[in-house]
Amino acid sequence: MTERHYLAGLDLAGRRVVVVGAGTVAQRRLPRLLAAGAEALLVAPSATPAVEAMATAGELRWERRPYRDGDLDGAWYVLACTSSADVNGAVVREAERLRVFCVRADRGSAGTAVTPATAEHDGLLVGVLSGGRPRRSAAVRDSLLEALRSGSVSDAAAVSPGVALVGGGPGDPDLITVRGRRLLARADVVVADRLAPRELLDELGPHVEVVDAAKIPYGRAASQDVINSVLIDRARAGKFVVRLKGGDPYVFGRGFEEVLACASAGVPVTVVPGISSAFAVPLVVGVPVTHRGMAHEVVVVSGHVPPDHPESLVDWAALARLTGTLVLLMAVERIAEFAAALLAGGRPADTSVMVIADGTRPTERTVRSTLAAVAGDIAAAGIRPPAIIVIGPVAALPATLSAALPAAPPAALPEPTTSHPPADHPSA
Repeated sequence: MTERHYLAGLDLAGRRVVVVGAGTVAQRRLPRLLAAGAEALLVAPSATPAVEAMATAGELRWERRPYRDGDLDGAWYVLACTSSADVNGAVVREAERLRVFCVRADRGSAGTAVTPATAEHDGLLVGVLSGGRPRRSAAVRDSLLEALRSGSVSDAAAVSPGVALVGGGPGDPDLITVRGRRLLARADVVVADRLAPRELLDELGPHVEVVDAAKIPYGRAASQDVINSVLIDRARAGKFVVRLKGGDPYVFGRGFEEVLACASAGVPVTVVPGISSAFAVPLVVGVPVTHRGMAHEVVVVSGHVPPDHPESLVDWAALARLTGTLVLLMAVERIAEFAAALLAGGRPADTSVMVIADGTRPTERTVRSTLAAVAGDIAAAGIRPPAIIVIGPVAALPATLSAALPAAPPAALPEPTTSHPPADHPSA
């Protein structure tokens, strides 16, 4: 097969695609074929668990046997991705007799088609071919996708006026979702919380209006009514407004209130989930909020009102009887009251506690303590919001597993000096 390929888009919806082999290559290729609406026939005596799950779910038809001549009857497209060069060769020969294009995974040049490096961006399908150099294709694909996501390359997509509530994650700008970053790049107006990833604002174009909606605990705060009015007024003026919030919009934020306000005003609104700091921040310091044999439940609790407050909806006595994990948000200022309520309810005084301030940010700090001592330790360390407080046996795990936890991500590996199979090889 020539290395000068013709890149085309195939309409496979409702059309038979035969995949011979059910290893890791098929596992990579099948999801996009299924998403395209292909009627997939899989021929293989065994399959990876993921591929078998697709068949069990009825997403494809699986013939549990070796390939035999005639399996390609009625096919519009074929993938030969077994671990046997002889079988793959036989599949290609049958496909050629039937004039059906066939991808050969182990030797791309021996097939009649190749799979481009592909990615999707907001309904845009990007495909890259580089004349038989799959790593180059993948590198260009990844760079182009990142440029589209960040907005440095425009796809000229028109954005209708409205509001998007975007969860920015726990603070590190790399932890915002792909969709959230995509919408942020298209914003005309960004209404940003104090806890939203601040570095992302620097990537916005000069035409973007940034509205500060910071809500500082026990200090200056923008009225929720004012925030709602800004969202609605800017959208009604024909703008696409992104409400950039910290964490997840629906986890102890007022995201749903903002959705209701927009809906009542007839303003289109969409919500993009974010990574919740309640689980992500403990994770980055090595604390799993659940662990087999140690914590079978995890409860996330808001600490914005004390236990005896008439507006409190938390049953602190019930929480004290639990043996698993409590994650307290917005609880730094009242931690002495919360700890006292848990101790009074029977939670042991030596229950482990981990406090993480400014989680995922460069200023991140941790304090390890116990339920009886945590209030004093927080005060002594000068911990201020935002901070996550993890209470339960899992909070002690970093002390015993620190030797097994890497202190930082490994450095970039050098380029390999030995040869590797192509990306479509079954061993890849």
